[in-house]
Amino acid sequence: MRSRQRMFAAVMRLLLKCLRLGRRRRFRLLRQLEQLWHYGHLCLRSLLYNSFTNGDVVLDSLFEPIYWLVDHVTRWFGVVFVALVIGLTSSIVAIVYICLLPLILQTYTPAWICWHLAYGHWNLIMIVFHYYMAITTSPGHPPQAKNDLTGVSICRKCIAPKPARTHHCSICNRCVLKMDHHCPWLNNCVGHYNHRYFFSFCLFMTMGCIYCSISGWDMFRDAYAAIERMKLLEKERLQVAANQTYYQTPPPTFTFRQRAFHKSVVYLWVLCSSVALALGALTLWHATLITRGETSIERHINRKERQRLQKKGKVFRNPYSYGSWDNWKVFLGVDVPRHWLTRVLLPSPHLPHGTGLSWDLPPCVTEQRAPLLAI
Repeated sequence: MRSRQRMFAAVMRLLLKCLRLGRRRRFRLLRQLEQLWHYGHLCLRSLLYNSFTNGDVVLDSLFEPIYWLVDHVTRWFGVVFVALVIGLTSSIVAIVYICLLPLILQTYTPAWICWHLAYGHWNLIMIVFHYYMAITTSPGHPPQAKNDLTGVSICRKCIAPKPARTHHCSICNRCVLKMDHHCPWLNNCVGHYNHRYFFSFCLFMTMGCIYCSISGWDMFRDAYAAIERMKLLEKERLQVAANQTYYQTPPPTFTFRQRAFHKSVVYLWVLCSSVALALGALTLWHATLITRGETSIERHINRKERQRLQKKGKVFRNPYSYGSWDNWKVFLGVDVPRHWLTRVLLPSPHLPHGTGLSWDLPPCVTEQRAPLLAI
């Protein structure tokens, strides 16, 4: 009896020991799995962690394929846009010479004829010159070597020196000095060396479109009324022809030359008015930026910096702004009073101040501004 109890107790102790060992092994296995999970999670976070990551970065990453598509489409369609500008401008000039100029010579007084000939041809020369210079002049690129550059950063995309006011163009795939934007209508970037040509082209093109719209307003009204009258007479002519018993077609009420003349005048006025509104708004926008001494890209950067410093109770100052009047003189390259005639009102291929690598005080600035970002 006692031997049986001892055997039963030994079996029970052995069973409890086995259960205790199995529980320890199970807990050890769960602990190892938990450690592996935490280690893998830590490795993943270490690979993806970035202290600068926020909602804007995530949104930009999601839209990166769309940006890539737009960049490549803009690059390939730049030639089409340039051809479109040349074609539309040439059509307007042809209509003016073929349709409007003979009418002006027949009806206007000699004084008005001289004024129209002088102003129209001057405006046309300024448009053609500045557009040609804007599309053929390189905006300027920083050198690849860093030997002669001090205090510059490195572009993260092209791994090259990036001086102040320099930005990377994703369409040209290069850094551009004092980059403003990439213009598809020029098939070129707007930067340090062709910014003046771009703005002058926008200004003189807007002036030319306004001149054509104002000068051709009376002609447009007459041409539009004539077209409406042509439509009405054409409808009546078709009704009369349908009621006739013979097969002879009645003669047209308007000749082909008259139809082409009226439709060309309407086309000229509508196109010039539309371009004047759209391009005029763009010109005013860039004029505001020039007055502030900043580019389109710098406006967004300066606005964020101004908001950041405002929260700290500080005032933001643009180190590249010398005052409204001096900003215009620096932009246009006006050093002496006669330059307003030779460099602004007449075609001039003069270079802008500086090299775009450093921004020293231009000689035409009358008052030196404190080159401080914040005070």
